[in-house]
Amino acid sequence: MHQILIIDDRIDIRLSLRMLLEDHHYQVIEADNPQSAQQQLKDHHVSLIILDMNYTLDTTSGKEGLDFLAWLQASKIDIATIAMTAWSNTDLVVKAMQLGANDFVEKPWKNKQLLHAVEQQLALNQLQQQNAKLKQQITQSHENQSEYQWRSPCMVQLLKQLKAVANTDVSILLTGDNGTGKSELANFIHQHSLRNSHDLISVNMGAIAENLFESEMFGHKKGAFTDAKNTRIGRFELAEKGSLFLDEIANVPLSQQAKILRVLENGEYEILGSSYTKKTNIRIISATNANFKRLLTHQLFREDLYYRLNTIELNVPPLKDRQQDIIALTNFFIEKYHNKYHQTAKQLTDNAKQALLTYHWPGNIRELSHLVERAVLLSENNLIDINDLHLTANNDIEHQNSSTAQLPLMTLEQAEIQLIKQALGKTNYHIPQAANILGLTKASMYRRLEKYDLAKK
Repeated sequence: MHQILIIDDRIDIRLSLRMLLEDHHYQVIEADNPQSAQQQLKDHHVSLIILDMNYTLDTTSGKEGLDFLAWLQASKIDIATIAMTAWSNTDLVVKAMQLGANDFVEKPWKNKQLLHAVEQQLALNQLQQQNAKLKQQITQSHENQSEYQWRSPCMVQLLKQLKAVANTDVSILLTGDNGTGKSELANFIHQHSLRNSHDLISVNMGAIAENLFESEMFGHKKGAFTDAKNTRIGRFELAEKGSLFLDEIANVPLSQQAKILRVLENGEYEILGSSYTKKTNIRIISATNANFKRLLTHQLFREDLYYRLNTIELNVPPLKDRQQDIIALTNFFIEKYHNKYHQTAKQLTDNAKQALLTYHWPGNIRELSHLVERAVLLSENNLIDINDLHLTANNDIEHQNSSTAQLPLMTLEQAEIQLIKQALGKTNYHIPQAANILGLTKASMYRRLEKYDLAKK
């Protein structure tokens, strides 16, 4: 619940404001002068301040209120403030706004006007906090991004192609298996683009519920639908002047694809609950591990949207095709997790190196990262040997012993259940790896687990 601090030297004013605000489910604390208010701010978490501008000094200049605003500013206390006085004038309003006041209400106030001002400032404050959190996540993502320099010819060639198109605004579609590093390459594209001074906003399209799609992508106004208790900024607006990375783009429901297409065609969209058409200025990067040829053939993905996304289409090779990088990348992850967990420095044994080079890497870079993280934490000395990597626990179905008995005749559903169980067993219930073995997307795999009641208990 939002807590509002009322600063006014008249007890009747404070009482009237308290009754009004508490009737609308706000918590209220009071101070009869700016000095006591400073202590209240130290003792309580305040969402909004309603500040009378005049106290004992005089009743017209607003100097004491201005001094308090200046103190807030100097103390770097970022709390929305509504200034209030019975002796308002243009100069005082301007000075108050210059010192950080967010709104100005004249006494005697009108209840609806005051409540609207309170709701508006609290909503804006919440939006700013959301935006700050997202920017913090983006900053952390940039700080944590890999500085590894690829050595394999296929990756050197791919990065050369990406650099050549990064400083244009063409849409880029990255294809390739799960875990090959498409998200990191999207970051690479953004950092080498002309938009790198603005944000890269990433969204997992497969994780958005269909009924929330428009709200997530375009935003909504408070009251736009039953559960819309607050205004929400959509991903397109957050990415304004920057880049928007649409990961797992093939998982967008067919019913929602036309809405994405419209934005890509003319740059226009509407926030839910608003009739105002907004224009967007962003660069689209998307990624998928799906077979678009099959999706288009079966009309599961719009052909016109596909061609809007793939002005440049580049395939990211699997880790097994990057032999020159496997050992160097492993050492990179060892150093990364050694620093993260404050472990002693560790080295690979020759046996471990050989095992890494001959392994088939169904989970690609993501699997390598997870295996190295576990090995760094669990190895008992400063050496990482083959047993510390647990590679054999991750063999996929195609690497089973050829003497495995042939499956008996059964229904397709029974066969599907048995194959899913085998894939889960071979990957130690690592669902993305099991999905990759079976040629399924993660979303398809999860649907089957739910359908056949195979979720791990």
